[in-house]
This record gives sequence, structure tokens and C-alpha cells, in this order.
Amino acid sequence: MSTRRQLTCLALALLALIVAGCDGSSGVRLNIGDTAPAFAAPTLDAGPLSFPGELRGRPVVIRFWADWCRFCADEMRAIDGVWQRHRQQGLVVLAINAGQSRQEVEAFIRRIGIGYPVLLDEQAAISRQYGVVGLPTTYFVAGDGRIRGKLLGEADAATFERLAGELLR
Repeated sequence: MSTRRQLTCLALALLALIVAGCDGSSGVRLNIGDTAPAFAAPTLDAGPLSFPGELRGRPVVIRFWADWCRFCADEMRAIDGVWQRHRQQGLVVLAINAGQSRQEVEAFIRRIGIGYPVLLDEQAAISRQYGVVGLPTTYFVAGDGRIRGKLLGEADAATFERLAGELLR
């Protein structure tokens, strides 16, 4: 075999190993019906929050985001409307920032003006725990702690409304 062909085969083998390592097979994959992992994180306003903790038994929307995500601001505003309509029924929304500093998060939240709790995940530990591979990612967790819906990427207010309504039934 020629040296060039050997190098090509070696390069393809290395590429295959890299791709195999990046496919998430060694990472967490949460699906519908799985139990949502517990976590604790500081909030922007009210001190630390534990999940499920004091939220046990309540329907919870867990939203992972970052300020550089081009879809996140509009969707977070849309989610705020859904939360405002259903919070008296017990719906909880948690916006978990994936890997940014408190200052970056505070500036972004001031700019978009949402009312639901914002949690800091500066080291992205919770994001990894939930297997987040892209932003935005949203989990809809029923009162029994099981994941009932999952959205990866952009979605509209009607989708959030439908999935939140399913949690509240």
C-alpha cells in the first residue's frame, strides 16, 4: 500500500473515531418518560433553587438558553406569556442559562424582561446532566417528575401553550 493511501486510511479511521466520540453515545440522552434529573442552582433574584425540591408535584418547564442563541430571546418572551396565563394553575418555568456569567445573564434578562425564574449554570453542569447539545432546549416535566415533552431548537408560542396545557391536565 502506498504511503499516501496509508495516510488516507489513517485519516479516515481517526475521523471515524472522532465522530463516534461526538455522537453523544457516552453522554446523557433524556427522553419522554424518563425521570428529570435533580439539580440545585443559584437564581438571579431569589437565592438557590432545588429541583424537584419545593417544586415536587408541580408541572415544570425547564428551558436551557444563552444570550448568543438567536432564537432564545423571542421564545423566552413567548414562554413568559404562557407562564403568565398558567402560573395560577401551578405551572413553573425555569430558565437555565447554559455557561454564561451572572453579569451576562443579568444584562440579557433586563433587556428581554421576563418574569419567571432564571437560574445560573455557569459551568454548564446542569446542561450536561440533561444532555443539552443545542440551544434552545426545553423539557416539560410533569408533577411526577417524568419528562412529558422535549423541544430541541426553535418553537412558537402555540407549541409551548399546547405542551404546557398537556402538563396541567
